[in-house]
Amino acid sequence: MKKSINSPEVLSQILRAQINEITEFHIYKNLASSIKDIHNKEILERISNEELAHAHFWQQYTQIEVKPNRWAIFKFTWICKILGLTFGIKLMEKGETAAGINYNEIALVIPEAKKIAEDEERHENALIDMIHEEKLEYIGSVVLGLNDALVELTGSLAGFSLALQNTKIIAMAGLISGIAAGLSMAASEYLSTKTEESHEKAFRSSIYTGIAYLITVVFLILPYLLFTNYLVCLGVTLAIALLIILVFNYYLSVAKDYDFKKRFFEMAAISMGVAALTFGISWLIKTMLHVSL
Repeated sequence: MKKSINSPEVLSQILRAQINEITEFHIYKNLASSIKDIHNKEILERISNEELAHAHFWQQYTQIEVKPNRWAIFKFTWICKILGLTFGIKLMEKGETAAGINYNEIALVIPEAKKIAEDEERHENALIDMIHEEKLEYIGSVVLGLNDALVELTGSLAGFSLALQNTKIIAMAGLISGIAAGLSMAASEYLSTKTEESHEKAFRSSIYTGIAYLITVVFLILPYLLFTNYLVCLGVTLAIALLIILVFNYYLSVAKDYDFKKRFFEMAAISMGVAALTFGISWLIKTMLHVSL
């Protein structure tokens, strides 16, 4: 049944909503066809069918068969594959909020539009929360490894930088202490998790913790292998630490709906504070012991 819209502004809003729905239909369809997990596949297929139904609803008013945004399909399909379903889908949904579709304005002409938008958001959020992803199940272990590596190694490298003042020796000392600490952290995570969970889950938790710790160690040590001035290396290392904190907390803020600013400034303050304190302690010890390099 044809339904005409007299307002060009409202028609433009509806067209935008229709393009968004048909684009998301193709994204969910692509994701559903590319994963093996039956549970996640069924959820994605349900969302895909709903997006198509919504696109058809809007088409009653636009009377136009729109084409999807091919770039958005390509981008979000690969973001989901690389960074995880939950992160990619929630990032896409945030993009929909920022797309400038004013459902209140549409509702002035199509009263059921606002209810459809609210029901869609509520239902899709419920379905997205049902998606099972191993990397998010063990996010606590990743946070543990990442946070400990940032705090411990930035502090150690700050101390080593002032005490040793030789980038190769600092890199060697940092790698040795970082690898030892990473293995120790993984073992501790296994033992603590095993008291509450199965052997397999405890083992997986320890692996995620250890890998997160060791990857962070590599990134923080890298400047000492590339540059010769130990103070430049320390500055670059601290910048890398802040970048890691920024990227990781952005990921968490999208995937787990955490408060980005609060977590970022908290982690940054702790890491930088420990580095500054350790640097000061190293200077004090060096002065007291009259060590000169």
